[in-house]
Amino acid sequence: MTDNSDDGRPAAASRVSIPPARRSLTAILALLLSLAAVALTGWQWFASQREFGSLERETAKRLGQVEALSREARAIATQSRESQSDFSARLGQLESRLVETQNQRIALESLYRDLSRGRDEWTLAEIEQVLLIANQQLQLAGNVKAALIALEAADARVARMDRPQLTALRRVINRDMERLKTAPYVDAAGMALRLDNLLNQVDTLPLAMEQRPARPDAEPPVAGEGIWHRVWREAKRDLHDLIRIQNVDNPEVPLLDPSQMFFLRENLKLRLLGARLSLLARDEASLKTDLRSASEWLSRYYDGSNKAVAAAQSTLKQLLQSDIGSPLPDISESLDAARNLKLVRERVLR
Repeated sequence: MTDNSDDGRPAAASRVSIPPARRSLTAILALLLSLAAVALTGWQWFASQREFGSLERETAKRLGQVEALSREARAIATQSRESQSDFSARLGQLESRLVETQNQRIALESLYRDLSRGRDEWTLAEIEQVLLIANQQLQLAGNVKAALIALEAADARVARMDRPQLTALRRVINRDMERLKTAPYVDAAGMALRLDNLLNQVDTLPLAMEQRPARPDAEPPVAGEGIWHRVWREAKRDLHDLIRIQNVDNPEVPLLDPSQMFFLRENLKLRLLGARLSLLARDEASLKTDLRSASEWLSRYYDGSNKAVAAAQSTLKQLLQSDIGSPLPDISESLDAARNLKLVRERVLR
């Protein structure tokens, strides 16, 4: 289609003409944009690969943990099954033991009913035995403390029974306890121990005949003394040591041969042993006779200046001053009351 202009010349087809410089700038911009797009795409791909690798490692780690937990769960399940089977077995054992326990309980209840009928009789027999022991301790050994302890034990047993018919028995026991508490205390065990110590020391005590005169003090050396003077002084001392004269207070020191020394010590031991037996038998006369004889032998035959001999003499004097002849209280009344009460109950039951 043609168009005529106002000046009558035909118009050329309309075109947009772009300069060459502008075209090269556009190409460069397009190239830069393409490179940027490629770089962005590469960076995104690299980032996605890195994230995928991290996710893959995390997934592998989580899978390992899940597998470990799964193994633990399987082990726990296996252990639970074993525990359940063990629990079932133990439950069966407990059930069987429960049945046995019930049977034993029934048997024990029956036995308790049988024993409860004779409980008072058993308690009375025990009280009688305790009172018998107390009486023996008092009469045979003179042990007031042991007898008092036995009476207190018997009184406690009677009090636990809480029977009105036992009031008279408890009254008698308390009366005997008061008599024992007011009785003079004699430490027979301590005295016997001291006699035993003396018996063990007899063989080591020195005799008076074994005492030797004290050696005179040597003369002190003189300053600047020559060798001949020292030799003369030592020779003179040796000559003086050949014969020593000593004044004694008691000129009648008996001389004993070895056999007499042996029998002296054995007789002294027999005296001390007899004193110990007299002490246990509460025989004051025999005790003091043996102690006086032992003390006289120590004074006559033994070295009084020795510390061990002096200590032995002091012990014998203290034992001689002890009083063991006080009469002991009689607690047979409590024993007779317990026996009579036991006989009365046996007659009632028959």
